[in-house]
Amino acid sequence: MQNTNQTRSQQLMELEEKYGAHNYHPLPVVLNKGKGIYVWDVEGKKYFDFLSSYSAVNQGHCHPRIVKALKDQADQLCLTSRAFYSEPFCEYEKFMHDFFGYDRVLPMNTGAEGVETALKLARRWGAVKKGIPNDKIKIICCEGNFHGRTVTVITMSNDPSSFENYGPLTPGFIRIPYNDVKALEEALNQYGDEVCGFIAEPIQGEAGVFVPDDGYLKQCYDLCKKHNVLFIADEVQTGIARTGKMLCHQHDGIRADIVILGKALGGGVLPVSACLADDDIMLNIKPGEHGSTFGGFPLAARVAMEALKVVVDEHLTENAEKMGKIFREEVMKINSPFIVQVRGRGLLNAIVTKPIGDKTAWDICLKMKENGLLAKPTHDDIIRFAPPLCINEAEIKEAIAIIKKTFEEMSA
Repeated sequence: MQNTNQTRSQQLMELEEKYGAHNYHPLPVVLNKGKGIYVWDVEGKKYFDFLSSYSAVNQGHCHPRIVKALKDQADQLCLTSRAFYSEPFCEYEKFMHDFFGYDRVLPMNTGAEGVETALKLARRWGAVKKGIPNDKIKIICCEGNFHGRTVTVITMSNDPSSFENYGPLTPGFIRIPYNDVKALEEALNQYGDEVCGFIAEPIQGEAGVFVPDDGYLKQCYDLCKKHNVLFIADEVQTGIARTGKMLCHQHDGIRADIVILGKALGGGVLPVSACLADDDIMLNIKPGEHGSTFGGFPLAARVAMEALKVVVDEHLTENAEKMGKIFREEVMKINSPFIVQVRGRGLLNAIVTKPIGDKTAWDICLKMKENGLLAKPTHDDIIRFAPPLCINEAEIKEAIAIIKKTFEEMSA
């Protein structure tokens, strides 16, 4: 029997502790409402959301246009599977071609599925087009990456919490340091004839918003072209305007061979992911060789189109660039012994901290929660800040004031 002296939040957190898998360590707040850049807990307290569901809510919580698209389509047709054509999906395919400029789209649901699809596309291309023997095909990935949680994807990780005790893992990957062009060049010189693809996040999010050097991606892209290797951009977190460009790798003036999209493609209301590629890559997979029952289902197609239209119509790409500069400039002025570095691009930013006594980044996030702003640490010492892209200047300055107040209170 529940303790009636507990708050509703405490009661609900106990339910998760008792009945849910313990594969997450949430901040102790129970949410039940969201609108724009704000969320409310079950007691009615209002917070700035500075995580945006790991950048899945770029357009803001419960955006009325996206919700309407969902509801209107739900009243008409929800799911067909890909056994049949559906009107929304056919229109979505053309829309994605026009919007991003790639020949074709392959729809999936989650980011991890998008990554798996990109790996399969690259491997199939390597076998069919490049002529690599099937048991020799290799993909180069980067240390510090986070591409998802499937068994194949965690093979690329060098974080023991991701891959330890899940063996045997999938062969065929070469891991090199991130932001190290020389390491890629050496790997390609040694293994290039057997390498089908190089996969990288344009900014490593889970690693703590690790922004590579200017020109890094362009140099990697050029090396891939030299060795006839596909450049695969994992834009699941960095894409859809988050960093001040529609796709983050566009900052380097390149066009990836395969683009992986997810998170904000679903407008914060549905899981929607996709791979973009041209015919030479995409058409190597034939009917029956890859798919998903829900990939491209009618609800997802309508929601994704509206989600992307909102980004353009509300100038969220430009706003992310402008608000991100304000955020970094103002946060860099905070004088705190906890702060080691402020880094980021657009509205994907992080504060690298150091512990003072027994106070850590986790404690800082708890104090920010008390003060009305939600963010979470990654890798123990880095706090990621990624609000919805619809935030305005007054709101971001109010949020920065909360962050400043929190660091002052922690240092007191």
